[in-house]
Amino acid sequence: MAEVEEAVRETNPHLLVVDGVLERLYGLEERRVAPPGTLPSDLAAAAGESALVRAGVAPSEVELLIFAGVSEDLEEPATAHVVAHKIGVKAPAFDVKNACNGVLNALQIADALIRTGTHTTVLVVTGELPSRLMRLPVADRSALAHAMPAYTGGDMGAALVLRAGDAPGLIAMRFAADPAGWDAATMVNPYFGTADEPRCPRIDSESLVRSCLGFAQDGVREMAELGFKMGDANLVCVHQASVPFTRTLCEAVGAERDRVVPVFPRYGNVGTGSLPLQLVEAESTGRLHRGDLVALFGLASGTSCGLALCQW
Repeated sequence: MAEVEEAVRETNPHLLVVDGVLERLYGLEERRVAPPGTLPSDLAAAAGESALVRAGVAPSEVELLIFAGVSEDLEEPATAHVVAHKIGVKAPAFDVKNACNGVLNALQIADALIRTGTHTTVLVVTGELPSRLMRLPVADRSALAHAMPAYTGGDMGAALVLRAGDAPGLIAMRFAADPAGWDAATMVNPYFGTADEPRCPRIDSESLVRSCLGFAQDGVREMAELGFKMGDANLVCVHQASVPFTRTLCEAVGAERDRVVPVFPRYGNVGTGSLPLQLVEAESTGRLHRGDLVALFGLASGTSCGLALCQW
């Protein structure tokens, strides 16, 4: 983070950037940055290959591949096709995009297709490269405030394998959206704005947090309607956009601290990789076991929320 702050100072000599500001504001200590030349499909393919090996599934057994990242290789074709080619999957493939809720929405689609018997094995992948989206330089302090959340982005690939089976697995999913908050966090594409406008996020943190937290109690009510309460979950995974955001969200939904795996301080905001990362961290540290009830809470700009309950 000291390196990031120094880069901000060098490109913005007209602004005062205090030492340690990113850690004080967001709780960030370090983040992962992919090597130059790495594409989102590279990260997704590496994660996908690893997930298939762990699941004992050959690429030829995958019947559908869904890419769910915010980052993408190209405007066209869908990055899912590039990932499928790199892994050796010869099956239908498409992208799902819904900001940081992409993976949860991909799980929703995969679950529906498996339950209807359309597919039996689905590979969900994502590859995020937010480190490439730092806006340097910025015009003034106001622009810096809207750009600074993007300085916490960490690069990550993640993948999940879903298969039809008799075990409970994915129990239920619920989603909601409030489009009124769509402009709290935006990133332009070639068809929006001026030709010289940089393709980097503009984030109004206050508005985004306010719109997201409105969904917190909705998630608790949805769990209750499904016959569960927050205390039933052995592990609670929430999208982690910062340490304060994670703390506030957990307090809002009543999630006990020892049931949440903190990943933001060491990895940053890894976008759609956040929920899978917490599952991997929990499993590798002995906090996730077969039969555990897991609650996945996704919150994203747009604004949207998602809840998934599953038995590991």
